Amino acid sequence: MKPELMLLAWAVVLTVAQMLVAATGAASQYGVMPLFGNREGLPALTGWAGRAYRAHHNMLENLVLFAALVLICAVTNKTNSMTLLGAQLFFWARLAYAVIYVAGIPFLRTAVWLASIVGLILIFLQLL
Repeated sequence: MKPELMLLAWAVVLTVAQMLVAATGAASQYGVMPLFGNREGLPALTGWAGRAYRAHHNMLENLVLFAALVLICAVTNKTNSMTLLGAQLFFWARLAYAVIYVAGIPFLRTAVWLASIVGLILIFLQLL
């Protein structure tokens, strides 16, 4: 298996982990029973739970882009050391982003988000 595809698989694991953290945060604020319903009319999550929820949704948005780029590179045999570097940069920056966002560190959060975008750009450039 190409290492970029393995990093894609690990990015899915990271996304699931973020979902579980976000669900734990929601349960801590709402209790478990309201989460079994349609969740209509629930107040916005606050504190670390809100940050975990937003970090998870940001990961979902970025995972789609990462998956598309990695899969296109793999299918067209355009993987190389630069696509691997981009995939590594994306994955590790996203892991750092999740931790930093939940911890509530605003400027560092933006910096690691930008690093993950640089990873996506590195992968994309190999397709040109």
